[in-house]
Amino acid sequence: MALELKSVMKRVGADTHIHPTDLVFERGSFNILLGTTLAGKTTLMQLAAGLERPTAGQIFFDGKDVTGTPVQARNVSMVYQQFINYPNFTVYENIASPLRVAGMAADEIDKRVRTMADLLKLVPMLERRPSGLSGGQQQRTAIARALVKDADLVLLDEPLANLDFKLREELRDELPKLFADRNCIVVYATTEPSEALMFGGQTATLFEGRVTQFGPTGEIYRRPLDLLSARVFSDPPINTVPVQKAAETVTLADGISWTATGAVADLQDGAYTFAVRPHHVLPTEEGQQAIAIRGEVQVTELSGSESVVHFDLHGNSWVSQSHGIHPFEVGSTAELFVDVARGMYFDGNDNLVLAGSEAMGC
Repeated sequence: MALELKSVMKRVGADTHIHPTDLVFERGSFNILLGTTLAGKTTLMQLAAGLERPTAGQIFFDGKDVTGTPVQARNVSMVYQQFINYPNFTVYENIASPLRVAGMAADEIDKRVRTMADLLKLVPMLERRPSGLSGGQQQRTAIARALVKDADLVLLDEPLANLDFKLREELRDELPKLFADRNCIVVYATTEPSEALMFGGQTATLFEGRVTQFGPTGEIYRRPLDLLSARVFSDPPINTVPVQKAAETVTLADGISWTATGAVADLQDGAYTFAVRPHHVLPTEEGQQAIAIRGEVQVTELSGSESVVHFDLHGNSWVSQSHGIHPFEVGSTAELFVDVARGMYFDGNDNLVLAGSEAMGC
């Protein structure tokens, strides 16, 4: 029992918005579409919902071909990042609207609306109109309307993007719980890798209309198939640099090298791309195999909880992300430490040959 996309493709004129894609979303699963703006997340959702028809390929739901079936004939709910509610309806009527369209009995509608309102902490607002609600309350109303009809497929297109930090954190924690006992398929689109990791489930990484990898979220984060998937799953951007492995040494540049230990020692000698995420590049010497590097500071971003420093490392733009305040001056030379045991090695075709967890034997 699943939603299956078989060689689904979408072209608009001469432009390909979705390249041939094969995906299977199982019932009861929480699935994430992760990619930057214009990666194809919304288009893929619209194809899955029946709002758009694919240029090629087929879409199956529970084994039935629904490629040409319009959205009105499917049991689908969708929530967008904008607060889309009926302005002249109360919160109660907004939540009840899909049930009334379905012709459900009044007592059953009342029961479902009040249950959902209680779940999403909307009971005190049931008689208000959207204009009298905060942004978070409006989005909760939209989510309640999507959930109340017990849809087979629930599509959430960056639903928390326009909320403030506190509300985002609250709803991020609540959303997986809302679907825990529902036998539906949830597809959640986001641009934020941290959000994907928080939700878990399954993740599809997208880049320019292509699904680069699909599988358990943690597995993709720890072991991306290629450098492109690693880049999609890193914010700030993952750091990369050419290295040369020879015998028991990995050399990054003149004066920067480290001992090839464990699985790294078993790598075939030759050229690789070394990649490490910014939170493993720190102002202090930490980690299993930290080495010192120096680079010219280009940009600094300081907040109350972390420091982000962009710097040049032998012609490569790198980023350090660390807890606390670590002031660096733009134009100065900074000393930072890379835990090379946490790095990944990619071959000449950008395919992963060794992940950091493997290098550490875990």
